Amino acid sequence: MNLSRRTRRVLGALTALVLGFVYLPLMLVVINSFNTSRTFGWPPDGFTTSWWSAAWRSEGARSALLTSVQVALLSTVVALVLGTMAALALHRFDFFGRDVVSLLIILPIALPGVVTGIALANAFTTMIGVKLGLLTVVVAHATFCIVTVFNNAIARLRRMGGNLEEASMDLGAGAFTTFRLITLPMLRSALLAGGLLAFALSFDEIIVTTFTAGAGVQTLPIWIFSNLFRPNQAPVVNVVAAALILLSVLPIWLAQRLAGSDEGVASSR
Repeated sequence: MNLSRRTRRVLGALTALVLGFVYLPLMLVVINSFNTSRTFGWPPDGFTTSWWSAAWRSEGARSALLTSVQVALLSTVVALVLGTMAALALHRFDFFGRDVVSLLIILPIALPGVVTGIALANAFTTMIGVKLGLLTVVVAHATFCIVTVFNNAIARLRRMGGNLEEASMDLGAGAFTTFRLITLPMLRSALLAGGLLAFALSFDEIIVTTFTAGAGVQTLPIWIFSNLFRPNQAPVVNVVAAALILLSVLPIWLAQRLAGSDEGVASSR
């Protein structure tokens, strides 16, 4: 479709406006992490790297970072296992209520975080009788991290068809051997992309975490929120927030690169 020069300019201006509205505040956070002032004032009074070393020495920030990494890794592993199994089951078997099951798997990521957090907190404390802690946070994060893995896996399964798997079984390979040698290698990049997105989604989640963490667990987003308005912690919070932005961008960028390489391979077939 050919667009006029005026239309292209208008679309370009709107795109720049939207991107600026989204990313300029993030740039301000990064710039303020080098600000010599202890406040969020603008423009910066000067530039220094001392706040970065102060943030590294902060035991609370380091402990919260370690907790966030633990939660994200564990919830990603759970999501990879359950999401892959769900995708294989819904793709290969035709049964009554399959569409409903697919909707129920995807639904948690669409629900408001407050609703999910309250529901899971009530389920853990009232129905199951489990004390809120690291385990409940991992389970809570896995409920919506499964969606990213499931969507990537089911999309790949639909694209690759079943000819190679059928040929493998016709040649005498069992179901497990076929999965290990044929299905899993073809799913590998899709699962890796889904896992990276799940990790990023879990790493910076705060709403569901607030309801399911209890008093003994503090992830990095919760630490940032609890120290945001403390006068002496403002520069350190800026540094931690800037580092969180960088850590969140990396897995999403890698997942996008993997998805792009997969599209290139698919188009060349």
